[in-house]
Amino acid sequence: MLEEVRAGSVTPDQAYQRLRDLPFKDLGFAHVDHHRMLRHGQPEVILGEPKTVDQIASIATELLRAGQNVLVTRLDADKAKALTALVPGLRYAEVARIGSVEVNPIPSRPERVAVVTAGTGDIPVAEEAAETLRMTGLAPIRLYDVGVAGIHRLLSHSKELQEANAIIVVAGMEGALASVVGGLVACPVVAVPTSVGYGTHLGGLTPLFAMLSSCASGVTVVNIDNGFGAAMAVFRIVQAAAVRAQEGGTHGPRS
Repeated sequence: MLEEVRAGSVTPDQAYQRLRDLPFKDLGFAHVDHHRMLRHGQPEVILGEPKTVDQIASIATELLRAGQNVLVTRLDADKAKALTALVPGLRYAEVARIGSVEVNPIPSRPERVAVVTAGTGDIPVAEEAAETLRMTGLAPIRLYDVGVAGIHRLLSHSKELQEANAIIVVAGMEGALASVVGGLVACPVVAVPTSVGYGTHLGGLTPLFAMLSSCASGVTVVNIDNGFGAAMAVFRIVQAAAVRAQEGGTHGPRS
């Protein structure tokens, strides 16, 4: 916004009107956090699953009014269809169950992030991660259905894995893929257990416990089916590394 004021595309009075709603806007049923972009580098994200269409539309409209991009997670097809009439420009990624509106161009980031799944059944969670990465400017490298039941499939992608700045591993069943990948690479690995599996898989608890107990040092684990959380964890990691590099490797607070 300061750049827009300097360039003359936004007047000081217009900038003041935007700043007046910081740090949040009270909608009665929600306090929309406009300040989050400054704190985290990404706008507030809307969890669509428990909200009504009208609630989602109201929050999205407020974000757009403030000139921020919109990301709605866990959005089913019926809600998405209804929202297209209320939120202009809504883009719906059906497999990922994510809706988005981009009013600001998203600068492409140079970091390479691989999203790896054990099986085809894990793809919806992986796509949630991939679509979230896209909205942060990170272009995901998709390596799907390369689980331990046929480990040669994973090893055929060793170059992509070794060159990645971070890897998201999405796996159900016993969740072994996270340990395998974690043992092959030096970059951060974020593991996502999924609810894909049979009886004693316990709806994702078995891979969750397995990933938390991984013998591959430093593997980080998020909640069951939480592709969004994994993507945001990776964004924080690469963003922090980029800031430190710009500051010449110092570890003090940002000015």
